[in-house]
Amino acid sequence: MCAIALFCSVFASGCSNADEPWVELQGQRFAVEVADDNEERARGLMFRDAMDDDRGMLFIHDNEMNLAYWMKNTKIPLDILYFDANRRLVSQQRDVPPCSLGNACPPYPSTAPARYVLELNAGQAAKLGLKDGTELTFGPGIPPAP
Repeated sequence: MCAIALFCSVFASGCSNADEPWVELQGQRFAVEVADDNEERARGLMFRDAMDDDRGMLFIHDNEMNLAYWMKNTKIPLDILYFDANRRLVSQQRDVPPCSLGNACPPYPSTAPARYVLELNAGQAAKLGLKDGTELTFGPGIPPAP
């Protein structure tokens, strides 16, 4: 009886996140929060004290363009990964430190036009050995680009 309860408990917990959006890089899956409007993009990961290693935030922009992100009110170091409209990695800002300087925080620009930005905990890009051209795979929970 206990084994059945344990199986059901494990099975149910695995299914509870089935609707959660995810992306995949180099075979590693990350559950993501999606920021696809101006308000969500502006808030980003501000004021968070921590983020699990298997999580991130995906920013979706209306058009492919040169982008620059900053760490205003962000408390955790991040890797900021820029992807073009074909979801190919075009620029990386690794190990970006937290910033508490408000509007004086420096920008971290893409070196090429991008449409998607993925923020992960600092060190993930190095751990995965990411190189420009790496493809970002979207799970079924990611809304289509506007």
